This record gives sequence, structure tokens and C-alpha cells, in this order.
Amino acid sequence: MRTGILGGTFNPPHYGHLYAARHVRDALELDKVLFIPTNLPPHKKLPPGSANTAQRCEMVKQMLAGLDWAEMSSVEIERGGASYTVDTLRALRAAHRYGELFLIMGTDMLMTLDTGWRDPEEICRLCALAVVARAPGEQQALQQKAQALRQKFQADIRLVDCPVVEISSTQIRRGQALTQMLPPAVYQYIEQNRLYLGDV
Repeated sequence: MRTGILGGTFNPPHYGHLYAARHVRDALELDKVLFIPTNLPPHKKLPPGSANTAQRCEMVKQMLAGLDWAEMSSVEIERGGASYTVDTLRALRAAHRYGELFLIMGTDMLMTLDTGWRDPEEICRLCALAVVARAPGEQQALQQKAQALRQKFQADIRLVDCPVVEISSTQIRRGQALTQMLPPAVYQYIEQNRLYLGDV
């Protein structure tokens, strides 16, 4: 069993999340990808007008409906408090049903792993890191950082060559190109619940 882990606020979830997960799944032959909504981000506050926890979870469920390789996990919501990746990895390992874990992350996350994350060495012990570039021209810096972390933490880092999709939740909250960036079910949920009206 090989399980990918994609965490985030999913405020809202969009095609960029789905595309990265699908690409990593195919490249690394994963059996499943868990989408894990954050309870409270430890390093940033959710912006004013954000969807609440239940709404963020429901949007992820809507996005993943019908995908047999993807599911939402509420492990961070149930744990409560600030959501630290290392705690989530420990919980998933303790469950003994997900097999080998692959933490899916973007370049910005890898670049700050050893300076901004809780227990980065433990993270590298608990899972492999599946890294996709978030913007063109990042490959050289990404490869250098990956090599440094391999030496520092004996990290298992897989650099996944993934064509970049320039989508951000911030753009969506500003009302930009919603139908192009969102799966139809998520777009309909946002419309029906009147989310992100007049947001930053």
C-alpha cells in the first residue's frame, strides 16, 4: 500500500490540488491519496470571510466524489488545535492501514522544511517527500535543496516533474475565473452557500 498525503486549508479546494495529486499518484504509482483539511494552520490565520471547517471539508468531499483513488481524512479536524504535519504522520502510521506514506508538497514547502516546520527530521523518518514545482524555473533550486535535505536528514525525496498549473485559493476568493479553476460541484457549493463574497 502506497498512500499520498495532501494537506492544506482547502479554502477552497481547486483543480490545482486535484491536478498535483493525480500527477504524483501516476508518477509514484500510489494506491490512494488522502486530502487532509487543516484544522488551524500553525503559521497563518485563515483570512476574513473564509469558509468554516465544515464547509471546507464538504467542498473537499464534493471535489473527490467518484474518485476511487482519493478520499478526505478528517484526522487534523478531529485532533483539534494547530495542525502540525508531524502529528498527522504519526497518527497515520499508528493506524497501520496506509502503508508507505508520501507527503505531497510544493517547492516553497520543501525550501522551508528544515527552518519553518516542527520536527523536520521526524517528518523525513515517517514518510517520503513527493515534491512538485509550483512555478517555472524552480528546478535548480529545488534539486539543490533536496540534496541538502538528503544529506542532513537522510530524507527520501522524489522530485515529480509536473507541468505547472497556476491556480491559487487567494485568486479564487477574489472571484477570479472561478469556473475555470474549480470543479463544478465545488463551484456550485460556493454559489449556493454564498461563500467568499467581497473577500480579500
